[in-house]
Amino acid sequence: MKKQLFAVIACLAAGVMISSCNKNDKQQESQPNPVSSDVLAQIKANGFSTDNVQKTEDGYLVEGDILLTEQQLREKVGTPTLRVANDEQYRTNNLVSALPRVITIKVTNLGTAFIAGTDTAIARYNRLGLRITFQRITTGTPNITIQGFNQGPSGGYITLGSSGFPTSTGNPYGTIKMNTNQYAYGSNPNVLYVGSVIQHEIGHCIGMRHTDYMNRAYSCGGTAVNEGDGGVGAVYIPGTPTGPDANSWMLACSNGGNRTFNANDIIALNYLYH
Repeated sequence: MKKQLFAVIACLAAGVMISSCNKNDKQQESQPNPVSSDVLAQIKANGFSTDNVQKTEDGYLVEGDILLTEQQLREKVGTPTLRVANDEQYRTNNLVSALPRVITIKVTNLGTAFIAGTDTAIARYNRLGLRITFQRITTGTPNITIQGFNQGPSGGYITLGSSGFPTSTGNPYGTIKMNTNQYAYGSNPNVLYVGSVIQHEIGHCIGMRHTDYMNRAYSCGGTAVNEGDGGVGAVYIPGTPTGPDANSWMLACSNGGNRTFNANDIIALNYLYH
């Protein structure tokens, strides 16, 4: 999940000393690692947007918060189901299976705000009464690990967190990364804000696509970008709206504050996991 820089830290609103509120202030932005034309071609062949791709230690970050590994890029693209529409709810072809199921989550090497934010996100999911529930653990091997990374702004945006999609064997994606850079959450992170981002990334881990995947500009601004099916599917979830849904927890970019499930999000989750 991303957020426009000027909205995240507008003139000390997040308590971080900055010299400018201009999102185009290049002195405040870190330069992303270069991505080769061959890799961009692989990303495009897999159906993902090549706009603002960032190289990370684990692979390539695309569409703001989706991590693609080198192995995933080398895999042959299948023929996933695609529903072309506007701003409805979408899921990937693969979902978490073996229900009912408890998914364990461990937070590693992150501060108290991220632990409390994780507990907030877990409580919100568990209140829905789904056949998929979550539990934070402190020992043992978890299904999902939440860990930190530190990356500054790029192109006027800051990456708040990243994750991926369920495996073909029915397991949730195993890693959520949360940005510890001061421009992401400030020096004193708001628990509800952090929790809403973790809630969004958990959504990806269990198979949710961005609500506005057909046009990321709806929540991110800028030029219209269609994420495509990405080789993982973009399957319409029946019962969800056929028009824009301004408050969905799975919009591509954050609104800079606390965002949780709206009524249509709950319809989507109940359809998949109730």
